[in-house]
Amino acid sequence: QVQLVESGGGLVQPGGSLRLSCAASGFTFSSYVMNWYRQAPGKERELVATVLSTAAITNYADSVKGRFTISRDNAKNTVYLQMNNLKPGDTAVYYCNAMRLGRGYWGQGTQVTVSS
Repeated sequence: QVQLVESGGGLVQPGGSLRLSCAASGFTFSSYVMNWYRQAPGKERELVATVLSTAAITNYADSVKGRFTISRDNAKNTVYLQMNNLKPGDTAVYYCNAMRLGRGYWGQGTQVTVSS
């Protein structure tokens, strides 16, 4: 049974930091591209960050470049999103996604709220 379980969300003040984790099971994690998406109320889901299977290549949305860092630990079947200098505009539900050859899996999401 495939599972992606996100954790680490919460309420943080502007300028603060959070680290999201996504624990994967039920598939060959190391073979999959891993993504973090987010969806704010009333907006479409958007791709935030991507890490390839070898972790050698990452990519980021322009809105988070220089503030967010995606990483993965293939030994622990886990992908992370370190989020620094958070802004109110980062408020959203953050989703973990695994993708390979057109097959994708999604987590249930974790809420991140940036507010003073």
